[in-house]
Amino acid sequence: MAGHDHVHAALPEIAPMLATAAPLPGEGYELDWGFEVKWDGARTVAYCAGDGGLRLLARDGSDVTRVYPELAGLGEQHGQRQAVLDGEIVVLDDRGRPDYARLRRRMGVVNPRKAARLTIEAPVHLMLFDVMYLDGRPLLHTQYRERRMLLTGLDAAGPRWSTPEWIEGDARRAWATSLHQGHEGVVAKRLASEYQPGRRSPDWIKTKHVETHDVLIGGWIEGRGELRGLPGALLVGVAAPDGLRYVGTVEDGPTLAERGELGEYLGALARADSPFAGMVDVPGAQWVDPRLAAEVTASGWTPEGRLRHPAWQRLRPDLPGG
Repeated sequence: MAGHDHVHAALPEIAPMLATAAPLPGEGYELDWGFEVKWDGARTVAYCAGDGGLRLLARDGSDVTRVYPELAGLGEQHGQRQAVLDGEIVVLDDRGRPDYARLRRRMGVVNPRKAARLTIEAPVHLMLFDVMYLDGRPLLHTQYRERRMLLTGLDAAGPRWSTPEWIEGDARRAWATSLHQGHEGVVAKRLASEYQPGRRSPDWIKTKHVETHDVLIGGWIEGRGELRGLPGALLVGVAAPDGLRYVGTVEDGPTLAERGELGEYLGALARADSPFAGMVDVPGAQWVDPRLAAEVTASGWTPEGRLRHPAWQRLRPDLPGG
């Protein structure tokens, strides 16, 4: 095969296939699908050159090889085998769950000394879940189930990379397992689907675990562009024994009309100091008395006690403020 020759063909650049947000396949349909964990990280395509070299491209096509030097061994592990692998770079917490806040510290750091230091402070792990090219053979038109078998056959396991298990035909078990392990959600992939580079396809479905929370608004940040003068983000908290505990910043969700309404309410509640217990270091924050209650959704909590991916749902005038 081409991957075992001493002269290697240039690897094709392949944009990652994207999933569509939708409910998981229901009973009677799930047998045609495979199920994987939805990782809360940075989508990355790994190019194993066949000479021990490795190139990492982010979802937008930018080269991030120097950002994650601890992954270099993946190329060395494959030796003369050429492969284009799809995966997600994460930083794991002490319980083995992705910690996106720690991953953000790694993003964009190309200074060799700083990147090397961060490999100790916040080491990354590459979760591999697909193979699109192997030893001179394009696999884009190969069914997902076969690609998964080929990926398993590569035995891609190392100190900073692995091939997580997947579940075939059992959405409920996949959902329960993902929830129990504290992951963001589940990705379902049609077993007979081809790999469609750069396309958001209904053959891949992503479904997040969503929690609903009642919070109090303790501050806001002015938006930009068409949101100038309006709340672009809301600083929210929950009642705790020592006062109002800050749990995050909500940017997504409010319509333009809702932001206008919120701006009027918050303007009448302005105060000079933070209502939150403890330090909240958010540049440009404008503080308010926490009298407005709201409902938000999130995919869980970060280890720092912040809402993960919070999204606005509605005001809750039926709930008492602080």
